[in-house]
Amino acid sequence: MLNRRHLLRALTITAGLAAAALPALAEKVTVTDIVGRKVEVEAPVKRIILGEGRQMYFVGALDKNEPFKRVVGWRDDLGKADPETFRAYAKRYPEIAKLPTFGGMKEGAFDVEQAIALKPDVLFLNIEAKIASDEAKLVEKLASVGIPVVYVDFREKPFEHTEPSMRLIGKLFGKEQVAEEFITFRAEQIKVVTDRLAAAKDLKRPLVMVERAGGYSDDCCMSFGNENFGKMVDFAGGRNLATPLIPGTFGTVNAEQIVASNPDVVIVTGSNWDGYVPGGNWVGLGYGADMTEARRKLTNLMKRPAFTQTAAVKNGRVHGIWHQFYNSPYQFVAIQEIAKWLHPELFKDVDPGATMKLLHERFLPLPYEPGLWVSLEAGK
Repeated sequence: MLNRRHLLRALTITAGLAAAALPALAEKVTVTDIVGRKVEVEAPVKRIILGEGRQMYFVGALDKNEPFKRVVGWRDDLGKADPETFRAYAKRYPEIAKLPTFGGMKEGAFDVEQAIALKPDVLFLNIEAKIASDEAKLVEKLASVGIPVVYVDFREKPFEHTEPSMRLIGKLFGKEQVAEEFITFRAEQIKVVTDRLAAAKDLKRPLVMVERAGGYSDDCCMSFGNENFGKMVDFAGGRNLATPLIPGTFGTVNAEQIVASNPDVVIVTGSNWDGYVPGGNWVGLGYGADMTEARRKLTNLMKRPAFTQTAAVKNGRVHGIWHQFYNSPYQFVAIQEIAKWLHPELFKDVDPGATMKLLHERFLPLPYEPGLWVSLEAGK
């Protein structure tokens, strides 16, 4: 027979195991979102609305095994802006075809009544939707029925906001440890580049023109200031041509300025935008993209007057990269690839494709497929 001490110990262990087997009880937590608002949310959240479908980039990283278990509604942009990722998710999780969809806040197409009817624990909005949501008094309308709004950011200032956004979402999901593991992995992969650059002697930083969504329209040329892809160029050991020309994250550089600056390297961001601009001149990069077609389109874009006589084109230093790196927590992979383009000898042993594959194996629900970058050859 068990004596009293052994019996108490057995009961304690049994109670502990039973508690561990139970799901975490929801409790009110107060978080500070990316715009500095203190928001009270019942967490772990069980029902969420994604103000942008591409927020699945971070949801998938935290809920690898069941990425859609919390999602009760989402904006309709993933299938239009990144159809390859959407199709990959739809193949593995066909139930997403039945998820309610929303239009965008900036277009005034977000259905507040539909959102209320779905009874979410939280609505996630990207920071760029704030002006439109303020004008529509969305936060106040949803607060009146007990639905909190939380702002995150992976686009406007990703190098300032990615880590706090991931920590915030990890707390609301009850996945703080996974969020920290992701943050650590991201930092380690960036250091692969920055530590080597810091140790390099007599480093020459090439001048880089990054064209945002080249071929999406006939205008030339959207680009990035000292953030997003502009900052990625800096991290990768280059000089971003548009940094002194664009005061914020996004802006334009005119063709004459590109000709006068004569960039050493040109990088064009691209995605499959057939849902927005059918048959457009954009470079259709993405999971499993057709590299022959991507290279053809990138070649044609370099025939425009802004680029045709640049050192980049003459020397075959022209590249295309998946546009959605600009709006996801995966920027570290882009930094590694850009570093290889800018300093091929220094980073000849770095394999960004292997980094992306490892990211998928450790954190993401989908298998990795190449197709996220492309390069032109000299004289082609």
